[in-house]
Amino acid sequence: MELDVLVVGGVGIDTIARVPGLPLPSGAETIPVPPVESYLGHTGHGVALGCHLLGLRAGLVDVIGTDPEGDRIRRTYGELGLPLRVVRHPSGTRRSVNLVAPDGSRLSLYDARHPPGLRVDPDLWRTNLRQTEHVHVSIMDFARHALGDAIAADRSISTDLHDWDGRNDYHKDFATASDIVFVSTSALPPDAVDWIFANGRADVVVAMAGADGSYLHVRNQPARHIPAITFPDRPVVDTNGAGDAYVAAFLARYLDGVNWYDAALAGTIAGAWSCTSPGTHTNLITAEQLALQTRKHL
Repeated sequence: MELDVLVVGGVGIDTIARVPGLPLPSGAETIPVPPVESYLGHTGHGVALGCHLLGLRAGLVDVIGTDPEGDRIRRTYGELGLPLRVVRHPSGTRRSVNLVAPDGSRLSLYDARHPPGLRVDPDLWRTNLRQTEHVHVSIMDFARHALGDAIAADRSISTDLHDWDGRNDYHKDFATASDIVFVSTSALPPDAVDWIFANGRADVVVAMAGADGSYLHVRNQPARHIPAITFPDRPVVDTNGAGDAYVAAFLARYLDGVNWYDAALAGTIAGAWSCTSPGTHTNLITAEQLALQTRKHL
C-alpha cells in the first residue's frame, strides 16, 4: 500500500483524570474528580490520526500487547480505516495516566511496558518503507532500528524528542538520523539545537514551547519565533496531544511543498485547536478547518 506518512511506534491508551489543580495538594489521600475516561492515544497515534484527518495516506506500525488494550487499538484502527501493522508482545500495551488541571496543563505518568532493548522483525516497517514518502519515527526503543532502513531507502525522516534534556544518550540516534526534529523546550538547554545540527542531518529543528509558541530553527539561518495563537470561541481545556497535532499539520504542509515557516504556522494552528477539546486526540483539525484558520492568521 502506498502511503504519504508511515509512523513507526507510539500507540497506547491514555487514562485521563481531571484534577482541581497541579501540583496536587500535599497530604491529600483522596481527591474527588469528574468521571475518569480512557482514550486511544500516545504520540505515534496522534501523528498518524492527525495526518489522516488532514487528507494524507497515513499508517502506523507498532508493538502492542496481547491484552484488551491491544484489541481496542486494532478494533479502532479498523473503524477509522487507518492501516495498522503490529507485533503483539506479552509485556502489554503502553499506557499513561494523565492528570489534567482546569487550565489544561497536565502531568503524565507513562508506563512504557516493553522491556529495554526490545527488538522486533524489521519487516514490521520494511514492508511499507519503499512505498512511503515520509517516515515519522517515535522514540520507542525498538523503533530506532527503523532509522537506518529509512535512510537507506532515501525516505525523509522526522522524530519528536519530547522533553529531551540535550544530554540523554537514549534520544541521540533519533536526533541525528532525522531530517526534521521536533522537541519540547521544557528541559532543552541552549546548546541542544546547535548540537543536533552539528552532529546530525537535520534541515530543521522545531522547538515547541507550549503557551509561548514555537521556535523554528532552519540550518544556517537565524531562529524564528512563531507565537502561540488562541481561538476566542474555543478556550483551552486540555493540552494532551497538542504536540502531536502540531507535528501532523507541519508534516502535511511540508509534504505539500510549502516553506518551513508556513509549515510551522500550520502546526501552531493545529496544536492550539487540539487544546480546545477534552481528552486525547478527540478533535484534531481537518484539512478544511486548517485552510480556513490559516487564512485568518496569515
